[in-house]
Amino acid sequence: MDVWLVCSFLSLLVSVTGVLGAADDGWSIHVQPEVRAMEGYPVVLPCTFSHPQHSQHSSLQVLWRLGHGQGATVLFRCTSRTGAPTCEPGPKQDQRYRLEGNPREHDLSLRINSATLQDNGRYFCRVEIQGREHVSFEDKMGTRLRVEAPPKILDLSVEGSEQVGYRALCRVQGSPLPDVQWLGPDDLLEGSPVGPLAQESQAHYHTVSQLRDVEPGQQYTCSASNPLGKEQATLYVLPPRPPMSVARASPPLLLLLSVCLGAKVILLVGTGVWMVQAGALQGVSCWWK
Repeated sequence: MDVWLVCSFLSLLVSVTGVLGAADDGWSIHVQPEVRAMEGYPVVLPCTFSHPQHSQHSSLQVLWRLGHGQGATVLFRCTSRTGAPTCEPGPKQDQRYRLEGNPREHDLSLRINSATLQDNGRYFCRVEIQGREHVSFEDKMGTRLRVEAPPKILDLSVEGSEQVGYRALCRVQGSPLPDVQWLGPDDLLEGSPVGPLAQESQAHYHTVSQLRDVEPGQQYTCSASNPLGKEQATLYVLPPRPPMSVARASPPLLLLLSVCLGAKVILLVGTGVWMVQAGALQGVSCWWK
């Protein structure tokens, strides 16, 4: 009985394996393992395919994703219907992405306009043939997109106080990740990175360097460089203003109060004199009557 079960299981396994192998038979999809681009310029991710079941009368759906598995993001989707000259994207499609190739010619290449550093990642193209039997195929390795950019200093600032001391911060982005150096009035200074960054994905092209013990009244230069270029920014640390003391502020305040009180006393005295004079005149006039 056990031998019969084992034989039945093996025969079923062989039949399932044969079906899976037949499903992949004839598929051919070609992508580039890696594509490099410059920030701000368009880039094309090549992808071509072939399959014996595909014909000019089949309906096709093209799908491009960033990442693989449950965390993947669908960036582009279009449908090439029978007799239609183009592959029609959905109504909410991001216009940065468009199909560079023609699915009718087995070309699924994707164009990304104005590439950014956030576009770095691995892309996967997928084709679905919607005929009598719905079949689909996707390259499992994908294409690695590397967007490169020269250094750019995003922010240069100083924080701290007289009690704890001051430090300068230089926030830089670029790909490859720039090397950051600090220059003082006379010589090279030693800075240190600040981390980890809040977003793990930005660590490949975004860095923050700090310079401790900066002195008021001095200037410091942040210099960022990578193989694509170099950028510098200079910071002048202003000396702190002395706080206004209460003792120095008191005399004008007391003087102002004295003037106000003096004016009120003069006003009251003048009013009293006028009332007395008015009463005396009234008394005289009455006495003459």
